[in-house]
Amino acid sequence: MTSIRDLAAESLGVGERFCLAVEERDGRLLADHPYDASPLDVVVLEGLDRLDESPPTGPVEVEVIARVVDDRLVGRVVDAECSEPANREPTAGA
Repeated sequence: MTSIRDLAAESLGVGERFCLAVEERDGRLLADHPYDASPLDVVVLEGLDRLDESPPTGPVEVEVIARVVDDRLVGRVVDAECSEPANREPTAGA
């Protein structure tokens, strides 16, 4: 049986990896959510040690995790270079 939590996680891309362009605003790295219908953008708070520079100059691979901070989904840097997961396209910065 599918729960409301499962449906919400799926529609927000929780657990999925995306190629995101991030930019620094107010001391945090932010990105637009890759799903146009998502009411929440992404704040990258984890895996920052994987970045060569902050903010990065190009897209990075980010995993969306099931946590919300300041009305944004938390993202984790998986790779400083974007391998562009097969089912995702790079998105513009926040």
